[in-house]
Amino acid sequence: MRRYLGLIAATLLSALALTAPVAAGALDDIKARGAFRIGLEGTYPPFNYVDEKGNLTGFEVEFARELARRLGVKPDFQPGKWDGLLAALDVDRIDAVINQVTITPERQQKYAFSAPYTVSGIQIIVPANKTGIARPADLAGKRVGAGLGTAYEKWLRANAPTADIRTYDDDATRNQDLLVGRIDAALNDRLIVPNLVKQYGGRIVAAGEPFATQTQAIAMRKDSGALPQAVNDAIAAMRADGTLKRISQTWFGADVTQ
Repeated sequence: MRRYLGLIAATLLSALALTAPVAAGALDDIKARGAFRIGLEGTYPPFNYVDEKGNLTGFEVEFARELARRLGVKPDFQPGKWDGLLAALDVDRIDAVINQVTITPERQQKYAFSAPYTVSGIQIIVPANKTGIARPADLAGKRVGAGLGTAYEKWLRANAPTADIRTYDDDATRNQDLLVGRIDAALNDRLIVPNLVKQYGGRIVAAGEPFATQTQAIAMRKDSGALPQAVNDAIAAMRADGTLKRISQTWFGADVTQ
């Protein structure tokens, strides 16, 4: 009898699981809220940053605003440090991360990714007066900076095991260490280099050619229901009508979205 009752209980629980509403963060919840909660650093020009007037701006900010409009809601930007953005997504504090999140096999196991919206690669960055570093092999034995928890840190640990790897919570501190000689080089997205050169008056430059092509996309939880498909539909429409290309050309002077 006890076993029979246990089977009935298990069957009822399975039925409830099948009919349970999709977890918070799904498209219906976002529309009911009227806001798409978007995690980003807000300190990563030209992708997302605060301008001289105190306004959040950048390629990804403009992209996210258009995306939210096409979803029929408002964007609710929630800035935070890079190493906390995915953690905030995990606990449903935000609905998505739009912050040049590189698609990797490990991340794909945990998150639902949109179609890529930028195509990039890794770039070695050095002080303008630094010589002898122009390719990945030159990083051996060097002090190399990378953002904590980024694809750049992962690449270093896998491909430059003899480098002295230094990790950073923010790019500004890393860039300062680069300028004063605490590190010899840094790795970052090739797409930030023109802005970085301008920001630091040519004191920081690219070394060699970009390598290890990467694609970046919007990260969402796997329990987001219809949200990933709705996001992909919006991105496809933005690509088809030229909006995505136009936004890219505004910020990069080229189409970096494919």
